[in-house]
Amino acid sequence: MEAISSGLSRAANLFATIGIADIIDILIVAYLIYRAIGFVRRTNSNNLAKGLIVILIVLGLSYVFGLTMINFLLRKTVELGLIALVILFQPELRRLLERMGRSFSTSRTSAIPMIETAIAQTVLACTDMSASKTGALIIFERGVNLNAIMGTGTVINADITAELVKNLFYNKAPLHDGAVIIRDGRIAAAGCVLPLTQSTNLSKELGMRHRAGIGLSEQSDAVVIIVSEETGSISVAIDGMLKRHLTASTLDKILHNELVFENVEESRYGMITNAIRTLFKVKKDEQDESAEKTV
Repeated sequence: MEAISSGLSRAANLFATIGIADIIDILIVAYLIYRAIGFVRRTNSNNLAKGLIVILIVLGLSYVFGLTMINFLLRKTVELGLIALVILFQPELRRLLERMGRSFSTSRTSAIPMIETAIAQTVLACTDMSASKTGALIIFERGVNLNAIMGTGTVINADITAELVKNLFYNKAPLHDGAVIIRDGRIAAAGCVLPLTQSTNLSKELGMRHRAGIGLSEQSDAVVIIVSEETGSISVAIDGMLKRHLTASTLDKILHNELVFENVEESRYGMITNAIRTLFKVKKDEQDESAEKTV
């Protein structure tokens, strides 16, 4: 009983010393762990994560039991393993950094009406192609630049209409096998070739078009729409996750949530950032003017 009471008293004293900074620190670490778990699940790295945990457990046991040679070898393995992980997950890390940089980008308020029109025309085209079982692969570019993917296709640079989208994916059209990329509410390119996903956990029902769409969504933040040529079902791939058998209304809702509402938040952030920059610029100009008068 004394051991339990002393333990409880120590715990109470420890909690009494926790401040706001400690709580913020704990929340940040918890969020990072949550994101890391999500990253492992999205990239199908479960076996890799299990292997790392086993190595760390054995490393700890070798230290406890004084196994010097094994401990030395495992420590060197962990050190080299960190470098190997950076190389192995280079595309994912690059994508993460690009997303972080995108949060500091300027406002894109002017593009929102064009995106609204693009969404409406895309949903209409996908509904018709779904009914006629016309295969399609449509990409909405976001923060991660897709110039490299556009280079594999043909530059279009045209306003988006449902008729144009359906003509591009008509099975006798020369560009129907590739993907269409939409940038800032306009069709930027067509007939583009996408990287295939390396995931082995996908359903055997999914063909090359779905695997290509998932593959691009794993390597970028793009929103990828896939219309199945076999079943006519509409799917959307985002962050390596595939949402299948969507209705027109559900597709419209997803596109608005991912494209319009996100741009609105970025626009608000951009307005605040620009206001702060303007405020500092005004203060600097006033200081410069006062300095000139003094001289």
